[in-house]
Amino acid sequence: MADGADPAIEEDRIARLRLIRSANVGPVTYHQLLQRFRRPQDALDALPDLARRGGGREIRVAGRAEVEREVQRVAALGARYLFRGIGLYPRHLAEIEAAPPALIVKGRLALLDRPMVAMVGARNASALAIRFARQLGHELADAGATVVSGLARGIDAAAHAGALEGGTVAVIAGGIDITYPPENAALQADIAERGLLVAEQPPGLEPRARHFPYRNRIIAGLAAGTVVVEAAPKSGSLITARYAADYGREVMAVPGFPLDPRAQGCNLLIREGATLVQSAADIMEALRPIADGVAAPRQPYAVPPAAIDADDRDRRAVTGLLGPSAVPVDELIRLSGLAPAVVQLVLLELELAGSLQRHAGGRVSLG
Repeated sequence: MADGADPAIEEDRIARLRLIRSANVGPVTYHQLLQRFRRPQDALDALPDLARRGGGREIRVAGRAEVEREVQRVAALGARYLFRGIGLYPRHLAEIEAAPPALIVKGRLALLDRPMVAMVGARNASALAIRFARQLGHELADAGATVVSGLARGIDAAAHAGALEGGTVAVIAGGIDITYPPENAALQADIAERGLLVAEQPPGLEPRARHFPYRNRIIAGLAAGTVVVEAAPKSGSLITARYAADYGREVMAVPGFPLDPRAQGCNLLIREGATLVQSAADIMEALRPIADGVAAPRQPYAVPPAAIDADDRDRRAVTGLLGPSAVPVDELIRLSGLAPAVVQLVLLELELAGSLQRHAGGRVSLG
């Protein structure tokens, strides 16, 4: 692992990775555990008791040997870890509620210090849209921006290809050693060498359907703004755009012909208030007011130190308000009449027990 000369740093980072890789520990839960226990090792030690209090069975805690094998694999691939709150972790991404606790990266880390623009769109994009995305990517990179996308077919690949010489970041859904889709293998290798490849999942993990929304939140979180070039109304590209809006980032769209289904998503975004853009100059102008200081989204309520606790009556009050439909945490606090810290502690226990799902916008449900 990078910066491995200091044994204390190594121990801390091994403990962080073990916490991340343990069952039912998502990004929000991870950050709340660190707020509550301060030291990753103390949080690890507390997992079994917290899961038991949430009504769950024995929780699987990632073993040291398992994590050390992962660390060795990452090093063998020529990659490294970036931990939230430490060193070179991307500043804008760190501001979002569900920021990944750790990223695995390979390539030019200096690209994270430049203004970043996300560009997404249809996989089955028109020839004209692919040409335009490539041109936009080239012009944005030439203007000093880093172009961020998801290395998918169509618009993503065109944006990366156009920006490759100047600077591009590809966020992938699987492990950093997994190529998907296969036809982008050469482009992925080029980006790992000349741009920057970013993964949240451990090496060797093949991407599954649930991983793509996770990837989309990283794309939106890295950038000061997201540009959609072509997209259907219910596409993953619009999910990325909605993440960007939730994070207080600029949402931009390229208008298209109304009868083309691939343009309907962009036209819908514009109708809902997205900035209409037709050139790289339009994009840079839209981003100029916020490039150096994006609006941070509302952060989750902080979990208190370990001295604060919840009793069975508190747990019944919170769980009685939960169901299969997602509800804002704010609403749980208001209706339960409990202190925010107590509600968050109960939710933390439920999630570690495998009984709670977290959704975008600070909402939760049983599941």
